Amino acid sequence: MTTRLPARAAIASVTDTGSFAELPAPHRDSPPDGPLGWAGYDESRARAARRTGEEESVVTGTARVGGREAVLISFEFGFLGGSLGERTGDRLEAAYAHARAHRLPLVSLIATGGSRMQEGMLALTQLQRVARQSVLTRAAGLPQIAVLRDPTTGGGWATLGAGADVVLALPGAQVGFAGSRVRPADADPAAYTAEGQYAAGHVDAVVEATEFPEVLADWLRLLAGPRAEDPAEPPAALGPVRDGRAPETGWEAVSQARHPDRPRAEAYLDAYFDLRRPLSGDRAGGTDPGMLCGFGLREGRAIAYAAQCGTATRPAGYRTAARVIRLADRLGIPVLTLVDTPGAANDAAAEHAGAGAAIADTFAAVAAAGVPVTTLLIGEGGSGGALALAAPGNTWVTPDSYFSVIAPELAAAILKRPPSDAPATADQLRIRPQDLVALGVARGVVAPHRPGPAR
Repeated sequence: MTTRLPARAAIASVTDTGSFAELPAPHRDSPPDGPLGWAGYDESRARAARRTGEEESVVTGTARVGGREAVLISFEFGFLGGSLGERTGDRLEAAYAHARAHRLPLVSLIATGGSRMQEGMLALTQLQRVARQSVLTRAAGLPQIAVLRDPTTGGGWATLGAGADVVLALPGAQVGFAGSRVRPADADPAAYTAEGQYAAGHVDAVVEATEFPEVLADWLRLLAGPRAEDPAEPPAALGPVRDGRAPETGWEAVSQARHPDRPRAEAYLDAYFDLRRPLSGDRAGGTDPGMLCGFGLREGRAIAYAAQCGTATRPAGYRTAARVIRLADRLGIPVLTLVDTPGAANDAAAEHAGAGAAIADTFAAVAAAGVPVTTLLIGEGGSGGALALAAPGNTWVTPDSYFSVIAPELAAAILKRPPSDAPATADQLRIRPQDLVALGVARGVVAPHRPGPAR
């Protein structure tokens, strides 16, 4: 698929050969030259139809993607710039309704310049119709995936695109609420690209055209597959620093958790999942490379994940984690969280970005989840910034980890003790893995991974 493929070619590029079946187009009578009587509008539509072979700016239907049935919406940019009018709204509404009636995921292949000027405010109100259909589909527990082609601007971006559960984009696609002809003259053009939107946390991945069939098929396997109600099992410990031996002192626990050779989140995720796809960004202008989020398959079962990577977690990281937890909850998919942070970022930039509100939202997402949440502490558990991701009653710990109300050094400083008293303070805080189990904070210490015999 390229950014400027016709609608049907875009569908064919990502679906199983011969599987597309077009949905019937709803009928609408309209007065000459449309609802506004815009002179020449009927002829413009007729020319667009002759040029593209389509009767409207979207093509809708069902198809299989990697063997899994889905509803497809594909925009025809050659038809009046892929603009949205009343008849477009009719087709979009019917496609969403079909998805709900048949319990199918919905994939939008977007290429639009916005709302159709020849229909005035009636065209703009189609965005309200789309938003309503998206909300109903979300409430029905069905996933929505958007593919951003070139261009994806105006209301199409602000509804079908940015409102989807997973937002993927083609490299170089123009993406933004403002189209190229209405932006400020001094606007940075990079901000209106797929890559710019990805960097700002509004797009989950920029995917090469040749990879889209596989990526879309993976996402449908992850989000629209069979559901399981059991909680995710905690991962086994990976390569403990001290061969799984419980630390004798609190300070030894801290030292093991801070060891530079200790396995980090990515190693745990790679060992745990057979397949995983990342979600990126908080949808509010931020990303945090120290928080890995997404969905994975383990033994054929979909599990969402949010994993700290050992750095101070930034507000965008918490908001991304909360987004993924809520999406998993809505789709009935269990969640795995990996806790590993010295604490939440506490610099001025983090405060300006709403650190407190972001942490509170993560606590709320975990607390409200109706699906089971499983947590494994794999390193440092630094105060509330770590606890926000921890599942009450279902948190496990590795042998080389610790959880503390505050770092021992800071506790000593608050108590006006010399820095040399930090090790003794660590013992008083009872932060070792076995202490956490004894206190009821953790359910147990997971055993180290034992590789099976070579095959």
